[in-house]
Amino acid sequence: MSAQIVFESPFATMWYHPESKIIHHKFHRNIYGQDYRDFFLLGTQTLKDHSAQKWLSDDQGNALAGPEELRWGIEVWFPKTIEAGWKYWAIVQNKNILGQIITDKLVKEYGAQGVEVRFFTDIADAFQWLESI
Repeated sequence: MSAQIVFESPFATMWYHPESKIIHHKFHRNIYGQDYRDFFLLGTQTLKDHSAQKWLSDDQGNALAGPEELRWGIEVWFPKTIEAGWKYWAIVQNKNILGQIITDKLVKEYGAQGVEVRFFTDIADAFQWLESI
């Protein structure tokens, strides 16, 4: 499966998989503030540009998002991303228990607004699910 690199930094990498129309990000370490917002908005724009609906989050390398990032995600990023066509979210879960609790909260909120979400421990299984829908 060929992937196009959308963004790459010491904090994170984002790819677009054209065959399956999947936005895919992997955190390498914590990312905050404007870097966080720019990163996620780039994913939203990529999703919109390609009429994609699927997002794979590899969150194993990100310990925690800060409260400002979480609030911004709920209030700004999520509505823009839903409007861009987002429907399916595969998450390779953070190993940090607090990170899991935070992700669970987001999943409930986003799921209630129509995003189908599944958790995975293996990246290949996450891809397989997204490619099957």
